[in-house]
Amino acid sequence: MYIVVGLGNPGEEYNHTRHNVGRMVEDFASTKVKAKAKFIFLETFMNKSGSGIVKFVKSKSSANKLIVIHDDLDLSLGTLKVSFRRGSGGHRGVESIIHALKTEDFIRLRVGISPSTPGGKLKKPKGEKAVLAFILGKFKSSEELVLKKIFKTSSEIIETIVSEGREMAANKFN
Repeated sequence: MYIVVGLGNPGEEYNHTRHNVGRMVEDFASTKVKAKAKFIFLETFMNKSGSGIVKFVKSKSSANKLIVIHDDLDLSLGTLKVSFRRGSGGHRGVESIIHALKTEDFIRLRVGISPSTPGGKLKKPKGEKAVLAFILGKFKSSEELVLKKIFKTSSEIIETIVSEGREMAANKFN
């Protein structure tokens, strides 16, 4: 059975922040996905996600049935990418999972959060302070329509991964 985990920080102050979009997607998808999957809502902070996941993923070989949903600054808002057997891309929550499981062989659903120009060029914040302020900032009301599309498509992606496999999902949605 697949295990689905949306990364995010626990606590009211983190609700609806860009960094918690993984948890937001998981919350929505857990009510929509019909295929057999177990949705695990971690109560660990983002950068300690690995310690929560090892309680449910007991071996390297079972890691390939883990779907981790997380925010990605390297993708524009609304962009979704399925990836597997990849490094963390600098995401500390993903780094924590790789370290805890001792493998990169799990599925990632990367959810873009960066603004972009009308031509599609990313407008990522510059510098660590600006990045932190951005990712811990709340989504704007003008971004709500995009969020609804993210939730719907993410649920379809998870459904496809569980019923048809990660390669099929990557081919269909990337």
